[in-house]
Amino acid sequence: MVDSVRRRLRARLRSGPLIVAPGIYDAYGARFVEQAGFEAVYLTGNGVSASLLGRPDVGLVDLALIASHAHRVAACVGIPLICDADTGYGNAVNVRRTVEEFEAAGVAAIHIEDQLSPKRCGQLPGARPVIALAEAVGKIEAAIAARRDPDFIIIARTDSADGLGLDEAIRRVQAYVKAGADVAFVELKSGPTLLEDLKRVTSSVDAPCFVNVDAGGKLGELTAAEIGQLGLRIAIYPGLARCAAGFAIREALGALKRDGNTRAVRSRMLSPQEYNQALGLAEIEAWERKYVR
Repeated sequence: MVDSVRRRLRARLRSGPLIVAPGIYDAYGARFVEQAGFEAVYLTGNGVSASLLGRPDVGLVDLALIASHAHRVAACVGIPLICDADTGYGNAVNVRRTVEEFEAAGVAAIHIEDQLSPKRCGQLPGARPVIALAEAVGKIEAAIAARRDPDFIIIARTDSADGLGLDEAIRRVQAYVKAGADVAFVELKSGPTLLEDLKRVTSSVDAPCFVNVDAGGKLGELTAAEIGQLGLRIAIYPGLARCAAGFAIREALGALKRDGNTRAVRSRMLSPQEYNQALGLAEIEAWERKYVR
C-alpha cells in the first residue's frame, strides 16, 4: 500500500493540476484532509513543535520525535504524506538515517533544507543562515543514496533567498536537482515581487517546484488553479490546521470562561456523532461484529 501511495504521488508530479497538500500536525487532522477529498497531506514541523512541545519551530523537534509521529499519521490515511524533515537533523551521515526513518514510517516525501543548525521556521522574522553549497549538495546526494524505494520523493529546500538573494537561491536548487533531488523548494517570504520571484524559480529550474502558501500576501489570495499557472506543482498550506484549531479552541475556552458554558459556540463545534464519524468508529464497530467472539 505504501508503495502504491508513493507511486501515485510521483506520477502526479508529472501531470495534472496542482497538488494541494493542506498542513496538519497530527493523525486526527490528517483524517479530515483525506475526508475533504484532498490527494495529499502535509505534516508541518512548526505544527508538530507546537502540538507536541508547545514551543515555536526553532529546531527543538528531533528525528525520533517527528518520525514516530509521522508513522502514526501515515498509517491512518490512504493519501500520500509529505513531511518536513528540517535540515535532515545533522550532516550527510545523519541524513542517511533520516531518510531511512521516514521511509520506514510510510511517508511518501520529505523536504530537507540548507539552513544552518539549529534551524528556525522559514516564515519567522529575519534571514536564515545557510550552510555552504558543497555541504548542502552532499546532503542531497546522501539522501538520494539512502533511499530504498525509488518512488520515495526527496524535496530540496533552500532558505537562502532572504539573506543571499533570489539568484543564489535559484543557483542552489539547480545544484540540488542536479544532485538528484526530485522537487525544488525555494522558501520565500511575502513581498511585492513574490509572484514574479516564483515565476523566475519555475522557469529556471528543470524539476517540479514546491511552494509554501503561508508566505501570504498576493500568493495567499490565489486559487490553486492560479498557483498552478505560475508553473508550480505542489502547494502546501502548513498553517491551516494549527491556526484554525488554535482559533477555535481559544474561542470555545473564552465562551466557557465568560458564560460558564459553551452554548454560544456549540454550533461551531463538532457533535459527538460528527467526531466519531471523523475517526471511523463505524468501521471499527463493523470489524468488532465480524471478528470479536
